[in-house]
Amino acid sequence: MARFDFTGKVALIAGASRGIGEAIAHGLAEHGATVICTSRKLEACEKVTDDIRAKGLQAFAKTLHLGEIDTHQAVLDEIMSEHGRLDYLVNNGATNPYMGPAHKAEEWAFDKTFGVNVKGPYFLSSKCVPLMQKSGGGAIVNVASIDGLNPGIFRVIYGMTKSAVINMTKGFAIEYSNQGVRVNALLPGFTDTKLASALKENPMAQQLIQALPIKRMAQPDEMVGAVLYMLSDESSYFTGQSMVVDGGRTLL
Repeated sequence: MARFDFTGKVALIAGASRGIGEAIAHGLAEHGATVICTSRKLEACEKVTDDIRAKGLQAFAKTLHLGEIDTHQAVLDEIMSEHGRLDYLVNNGATNPYMGPAHKAEEWAFDKTFGVNVKGPYFLSSKCVPLMQKSGGGAIVNVASIDGLNPGIFRVIYGMTKSAVINMTKGFAIEYSNQGVRVNALLPGFTDTKLASALKENPMAQQLIQALPIKRMAQPDEMVGAVLYMLSDESSYFTGQSMVVDGGRTLL
């Protein structure tokens, strides 16, 4: 376990109120990190931090809406004031307000999806990189999706945003890895989260799930190990990469 010791490190998780983000927050805290759990819903994040603190671990909740860029700096200023450092960022927050035929998507849904899924992580990462450098280096994990590799039916816009996140990951890695900040991406497959709830009830999606080599959806906890690796010093030569954790979906 010492190989994955995050004691003394501070991690900001954007989109930590449930699902994969919540699981990552627990995983990092259990390995010694102080976790800052954020989302647009403070009360939901406070529930997560209460659960983490009940284990005797360090967690704090703050409001941060990825799609509202002007709210980011105040949160980062608070983190630096209260903790004196920032070592890790997990860009997990995402939205998918429209599922349906591509030609019926409205402009507001397009703009919102790109605002939260791409613009938010881009500018939050941009603000975090200098803080990580000041803290002696760090790492970023962007939570994308296998939809960024192969678009899913009725999810064209969502897939476009995740392709952009994968490309953003590579671009940041090229620019900042030699300056002490590594950047990688997690690409989950079908995972049992609120965002995937519509898929769970879709007969076509059920057929795809049954066709998987593992033949089931993932649980959020099954994404944690990959993220811990990408943030830890064990992955010190690993950057600009997309780690696919999809139960074999992309093999089909």
